[in-house]
Amino acid sequence: MPQTGGQYDEEGDRQNQHPHKQRPPPLTIISGPSMHMSSSLEDREKSIVDNINADQDAITKLKYVNSDRDLSLPLEKHKMLDKFLDSQEDDVSIRKYLVFGVQWVSLVTENLLSHPFIVLRRQCQVYNASQRYHLHPISLLPTIVHLHRRQGVTTLWKGLGSCLLVRGMTLAVDDVISKVTSWPKDVDSRTTLKRFGQHILLKCISIGLVVPFYAASLVETVQSDIASEKPGLFDVFREGSLRLFYWSSPQKGRMLPAWALIGPSVSLGITKYLFSLVIRGVSSRIMRRRLTLMQERRGAKYRDDTLEHQNAEIYANLIAMLTTEVIFFPFETILHRLQLQGTRTIIDNLDNGYAVVPILTNYQGAVDCYRTTILTEGFSGLYKGFGAMVLQFAAHVAVIKLTKWVVGQITEVISNRPPPGIVQYYNLDRGAGNSNSTTISPSISSTELDVHSVGQNSLD
Repeated sequence: MPQTGGQYDEEGDRQNQHPHKQRPPPLTIISGPSMHMSSSLEDREKSIVDNINADQDAITKLKYVNSDRDLSLPLEKHKMLDKFLDSQEDDVSIRKYLVFGVQWVSLVTENLLSHPFIVLRRQCQVYNASQRYHLHPISLLPTIVHLHRRQGVTTLWKGLGSCLLVRGMTLAVDDVISKVTSWPKDVDSRTTLKRFGQHILLKCISIGLVVPFYAASLVETVQSDIASEKPGLFDVFREGSLRLFYWSSPQKGRMLPAWALIGPSVSLGITKYLFSLVIRGVSSRIMRRRLTLMQERRGAKYRDDTLEHQNAEIYANLIAMLTTEVIFFPFETILHRLQLQGTRTIIDNLDNGYAVVPILTNYQGAVDCYRTTILTEGFSGLYKGFGAMVLQFAAHVAVIKLTKWVVGQITEVISNRPPPGIVQYYNLDRGAGNSNSTTISPSISSTELDVHSVGQNSLD
């Protein structure tokens, strides 16, 4: 039986020389006078003990670590390594607030910051006699400057209150119908086919009831501030109710009746909703899968990834929204022209940004509107104002990117997260899932652990 006393003394000397280094005690071999082992097993046990002690001695003497950028990182200056592993509970609570912040910024961007571009887009869509189609954003920049000089900063924020009221009304109608009929307001991958059909029927009824109010909101969004009276906050309900009550005979000459608008509006709305639902689901699964593979390559299987998954959902929603708006843009142009017909609306002339022009059309329906637009304006006439939509989503992406960068900086500062070079070298992402681990220990191969366990079982 080999003697290990010298190894104990040598290990004790190293501990006395470096008392500030914490490491697990060296492995000992329990022996007894009545136990007999083969020489090969004894050699393996001795080799394991020597290797572990050598690794611990190497860590004790290590003072500098070279990162990928060839920077010298003194270990004495990175005392936050232990704090990083001990502060996981605080980091989870911080991430919850950050997730809420990201959701709030995304909601504000979608409903508020995008409104000026929506105003420009709708004005271009309904102006059938325009000479400039504004298919790219560069042509819109001079017009925006002229509008601001002539009408002020608020000219592109008109109709914001009515748009928010209509969106809130849509949510309220969904909630009321769901409570009365027990039909689901939301669906997911676990929803049955019957429940999904009920959900689609709920959406159709909701869109049909809101169509007159959406048309009234469209008028407030596109009309010129200098040529029209500013509407009150709740005028959208009055105008929408009048269009709904005059079901078959509108109160104005060329205005289409409500029944002629509900059919195209419900068809377009439910088709856009289903298409967006599919694109969002596919995009979300792809991004979640990529995130999982990336974490597995880094070995970070147990870290809290709520914020990363939230970012993936935001980008999936953005992809679905962008794809849907691009594909259904021509149909939206036709629908807006039908809803605005007969309202005697005067809009800003976006060919120059100085004058105002009335909207005078006489479409008999959706098919007649499509044919007339193709004959008089060409196929590109269906894409008038496409440059405004490009500006809208460019601004949306920029806000999300900025928010993501700010959130990353806040997370790193508040959670005392070490630099990426330190995290990668010590593989802290893997260790983050083990709350009991507070020190850095050398890695041991699975083969050595198996041999060690066999030896211990034989000794016991």
